[in-house]
Amino acid sequence: MPTFEAIADYYRAYGRGEPATGLVTAYRIEAPAAPDFYPHVRRDFYKLKLLCGAEGILSYADQRVRVQGCALIFVNPQIPYAWERTGGDETGFACLFTEEFSTPQLRTATLAHSPLFRVGAVPVLFPLAATVQRLRYLFEQILAELPSSYAHKYEVLRNYVQLLLHESVRLLPTASAPVPAAQRLQAQFLDLLGQQFPLLSPAQPLVLKTAAEFARQLGVHPNHLNKALKAATGHSTTAHLAGRLVQEAQALLQHSNWSVADIAYGLGFGHTANFHAFFKKHTGHTPAHYRRQAAQPVTSLS
Repeated sequence: MPTFEAIADYYRAYGRGEPATGLVTAYRIEAPAAPDFYPHVRRDFYKLKLLCGAEGILSYADQRVRVQGCALIFVNPQIPYAWERTGGDETGFACLFTEEFSTPQLRTATLAHSPLFRVGAVPVLFPLAATVQRLRYLFEQILAELPSSYAHKYEVLRNYVQLLLHESVRLLPTASAPVPAAQRLQAQFLDLLGQQFPLLSPAQPLVLKTAAEFARQLGVHPNHLNKALKAATGHSTTAHLAGRLVQEAQALLQHSNWSVADIAYGLGFGHTANFHAFFKKHTGHTPAHYRRQAAQPVTSLS
């Protein structure tokens, strides 16, 4: 069972043949070719998808969003996603690209606020008709450029993807007041926490594992960080860390073939027994029981 799905794996899994390149690709979405259910899976690429006529439920991490009409959906490789179509005949476009393609041009200060890159953002935006027309045009330009033999094709494609992202940033709410210090520290903490994941190998365990280590990295006292997080979110530093560890543990148990001992080590637990106790405390199940449950065939999202 592969840990991550690459662009070529994705193409083969859904009968799209072979992509022209493993760095960036795009395709049209034409109903009813798409399946009714895409299961939770972690991928090693970003996806930007425009769906119109869609009716369904997007699940990501432990959240669910109902989608109707036209939607711009962002898939971040740090988070597993699933899509269940409940009706409609969706059409549109999808653009897939890897970290290698996106760095460094696309990661500008402005685009870092896009749901595509920002951990914790809701990965669905609902554009109006005029914006949909602009998005369609940009996707069409990407499709036209992909088979080109132009020497600077990838620069052109990055420019089109960047324009797609700028259109998405236009849809985000505009900040109307200065962000309080507690919220700024919260955002810095969540970004730093998000950078720790996903784990790519048991040989590369978490670097920051405790509240004190995160506080030191952020240049504040642990008590100050804890107070700021409680003020901004209502949850302590320890609660945030525990929640993210549980989320990553569940993803690894479900989508990787790592042993429980490897997962425990990767997540910073000195002893597997400590990981067992932690996981059962927060989920009510042992890691082995959760993995067996996750392996059962899924027919729908409950």
